[in-house]
Amino acid sequence: MRRWILLAVLTAAATYLLELLDVDAAALFAGLVMAGALAILGFAPRRRQSAARPNSTDHTATADHPDTTDPGATTEPTEPADDAPAIPRPAMLAAQGVLGVFIGTMADPETLSGLGSAWFPVLVIGLGTLAMSVIGGALLGLHRLVDPLTGSLALVAGGASGLVALTRELGGDERMVAVIQYLRVALVTITIPLVASVVFDAHATGMAEAPPSLTQQGTGLILLAVCLGIGIPLGRLIHLPAAGLLGPMALATIAELTGIAGDAAVSTVLLTIAYAIIGWQAGLGFTMARLRAIGRVLPAALVLIIAIGVGCALLGVLLSVWTGESMFDCYLATTPGGIYAVLAAATAAGGNVAFVVAAQILRVLLMLFVAPFAARAAARRFSR
Repeated sequence: MRRWILLAVLTAAATYLLELLDVDAAALFAGLVMAGALAILGFAPRRRQSAARPNSTDHTATADHPDTTDPGATTEPTEPADDAPAIPRPAMLAAQGVLGVFIGTMADPETLSGLGSAWFPVLVIGLGTLAMSVIGGALLGLHRLVDPLTGSLALVAGGASGLVALTRELGGDERMVAVIQYLRVALVTITIPLVASVVFDAHATGMAEAPPSLTQQGTGLILLAVCLGIGIPLGRLIHLPAAGLLGPMALATIAELTGIAGDAAVSTVLLTIAYAIIGWQAGLGFTMARLRAIGRVLPAALVLIIAIGVGCALLGVLLSVWTGESMFDCYLATTPGGIYAVLAAATAAGGNVAFVVAAQILRVLLMLFVAPFAARAAARRFSR
C-alpha cells in the first residue's frame, strides 16, 4: 500500500507541474514517467502473479503482456512475461471507459457543423492521414525490436491517450506506443508556434478552458454509468477490439450527436484519475532492458514522425485547394496532434476556429475508431 501511495503522490505532483506547462493529458504523461521511474528503481507496486489472474473468454486474456508479440522481448530474459498487469482489470476498464466517454462527448454537433460543406474533403484528408500513419507504423514494425502491430499504433496521428489505453487490449507493447506517441505530441506542440510565427506570421497565446459546471458533471456521471454499463458488455458481445474504450466511446458519440447527452461533461477529477491509471499501466511494465530497447527504436521513430508531419502539411495544402480555406487554417486542421496548441494558434491569428476545431475532432474520432482495425490488418499483412 505504501508503494501505491508513493506513486499517487509523485504522480499528483508531476501532473500539477505539467499542467502549468499546458501539457496535453498531463496526468497520463506524469503517471507514465513516475511509474516507469519507480519500476526501474525497484520501488513500484508489485505485480500480481499470473496464477491469481482469472480466466476470461475475452480475446485479450492471451495478450495481456505485449512482449509475447514483440521480437525484442528476447532482450529481456529477466522480465516476467507471464505476470498479470499491476493495475486490476476492473480499474483499467473503468479508466478506459471514462476516457472513451470523454472523447465521445467531443463530437458536439454544433462544433462539427463548423465544417459546413467541407466535411467530405476533411474526411478524405483524415483517411489519408490515417493511411500515412499506418504505413509509417508498419515500416517501424520492420525494426527487429518492434512488431508490426505496435509500430502501427505507435505512429497513428491522433488520440495518443486513447491509443495507449487500447494497445494492451490489442496485444501490442503499450510502453513503446506511449513513448513514441508522446514524442510525436511533443514535437507537434513545439513546432506549431514556430511554423505559425515564421511561415504565417501568427503568434499563439495561451488558452484557458473553463471547467465543466457541477450540473454538467452530474449529468456526465449518469452518461458515464450508462455508457460503461452498456458499452463494455456490448462491445465484448460484438467482439469490438478494446471494448473497454471503444464501446463507451461509441455510445457517448451517438448520445452527443443525437442530443441525448445534452450538456453532459466528464468530471475533471475522474478524467485525471483515468489518465493516471492508464499511464501507470504502461509505466509499471518498464525495465532497464525495455528502456534500452525503446531508446534504440527512437531514432527510426523520430524520422518517421517527421515524415508523417511533413505529409500532413502537404495534405493541408491539398485541403486548402479543395475547400478554399486559408493555407494556415488547413495547416492547423491537418496537424497530427497538439490540439490545444492548434486552437491557440488559430485564435491568435484570427482564423476560422470553428473549421479548425471541427476538423481536429473529426480526425481524433476517425483515428480511434478506425486505427485499431487498420493496425491489425497492417500487422497481419506485414507479418506474412
